Amino acid sequence: MVKYSSVCISEQGFPINLVGKTGLAVQISIHNPSQYICANSEQILPDWKQQQLLWVVVILQQSKFPLVEITGEIEREKEWLREKFMRFGCDVAFNLLDRGYLTDLIDPRTGYPILSHPGAVPHDDTAVAKALLDYPVIKNECCVLVHPQWGTAVYPSVLLSEAPPEMIEFVCKAITPLHGWMEKLN
Repeated sequence: MVKYSSVCISEQGFPINLVGKTGLAVQISIHNPSQYICANSEQILPDWKQQQLLWVVVILQQSKFPLVEITGEIEREKEWLREKFMRFGCDVAFNLLDRGYLTDLIDPRTGYPILSHPGAVPHDDTAVAKALLDYPVIKNECCVLVHPQWGTAVYPSVLLSEAPPEMIEFVCKAITPLHGWMEKLN
């Protein structure tokens, strides 16, 4: 059994808080895998057999709208946030892969990995964010995360990597400015 250290979310012990060009916030945190990921890792990522150490990067993007209802406007917003995550996640994943670390991002819409073969079990970003961050969830037609500051105006996404948390944080901080996300000074 792998022994994980406690949750690692940035040097200061807080999530990486960012703000985009539109003024909407982004929060990135690095965690030990949830029980669901530990129990189902080979079924979620079948290419990662015998993987001993795995870290979960939770990326929360603030939405312009609460994501509770299903309307054309909200679906377009979710698609835009998904695309932003996919661009950012691919940049982080390929940077970590180039450094020799297995890394993949999960498509928030399908629950399947982007860079690996899909497994028998889909990943649920909202459930994992709930488990790791202890945020409540509203069960609607789909489950909606409730952020303490943003309410239901939050779009969760997940990246998985064997890279050490310090390396993940370094790469994330190096890449975020390329996506228009700057560190938020409190």
